[in-house]
Amino acid sequence: MIAALLLPFYSGSTVLWRIGPLALRQEGCLQAVSLAARFISILTTGLLLFGTGPFLTSVKAMQALGLPSLLADMTLFSYRYIYVIGDHLETMETAMGLRGFRLRHPGGRALTLLASLAGSILVRSYERSERVHKAMILRGYGQASRPRWESAISAYDVIALVAILILAAGFVAMETFLRGLGG
Repeated sequence: MIAALLLPFYSGSTVLWRIGPLALRQEGCLQAVSLAARFISILTTGLLLFGTGPFLTSVKAMQALGLPSLLADMTLFSYRYIYVIGDHLETMETAMGLRGFRLRHPGGRALTLLASLAGSILVRSYERSERVHKAMILRGYGQASRPRWESAISAYDVIALVAILILAAGFVAMETFLRGLGG
């Protein structure tokens, strides 16, 4: 953002306005306007994309358009952990309030406590993400999915099946024949 503000004063050669050593340049102004237009376009597109439909549907659509599955998973996990961290923050703020903490004057003591709160939330969320990641790995996350059964039927398998079926039919026929003689 600072670069976009300084761009009109340092980029280009055509001077539009000068006050002492400070000169406003035409090329820098055009580049700053182009940069601002791109930023607004990207922001508007992002808001429209994620604000008009379910987040999961948007991520699945991006994955169908070629977003790597690792990035899609990271996006979904980050989205989920925003709410988890928010819940932790709310719980810790309630606990601090019950212990008598009130943010009336943001002085040194209050800032120290808030910094400790932020650090505690980050450590807790990191530890939780480690436990979740280990549990996911134990359940097979990240491994290439292999087919559980590969159907490679050979001619030998077909011949063996036909032979066993003929043998079974022979046993049934023999039993039927023998029952007919005995009874």
